[in-house]
Amino acid sequence: MKLHELAPAPGSTQVAKRKGRGIGSGNGKTSGKGHKGQNARSGGGVRPGFEGGQNPLYRRLPKRGFNNRFRTEYAIVNIEELNKFAAGTEVTPEVLIEQGIIKNPLAGIKILGNGEVKVQLTVKANKFSQSAVEKIQAAGGKTEVI
Repeated sequence: MKLHELAPAPGSTQVAKRKGRGIGSGNGKTSGKGHKGQNARSGGGVRPGFEGGQNPLYRRLPKRGFNNRFRTEYAIVNIEELNKFAAGTEVTPEVLIEQGIIKNPLAGIKILGNGEVKVQLTVKANKFSQSAVEKIQAAGGKTEVI
C-alpha cells in the first residue's frame, strides 16, 4: 500500500448537504425551512419541553421523593452465590467481577446472608450483614472488611 492509495472505508464518510445552493440541489431557495414562520427565522424554534403555551408535562406532574447525592450504593451479593468457589478460596471483588457474579461494583460490595454457604472461604468485601458474617464463620470461613 502506498500513500496515494489510502482512502476511507466504504460508507464511512458522507458528503455534507450544502443548503441554499440552487433549485437543482433539492435544498435551494428556502433551504428546507418552508415559507415564513418561527422555524424559518434565524434562531427560530422553541426550547425543549415547550408545548405552545400549554402547561408543560414537567410542570403538570407532581414532584415526588428525594435523591440523596451523598448516598453510597453497594453491589449486593448473597452468600448462596459464593458456593461456586472451591473450599479455601479467597473471594475478593476482582474475583467476583471475573466470575460474572457482579457486573458493576458501584461504590463497593456488600455481602448479604440470603441462603447457605457450604464451603470454607475467606471473603473480602466493603460491607457484610450480620447474618452473612455468622453463616460464613459457621462454615469455617473468615470475613475481612476492605
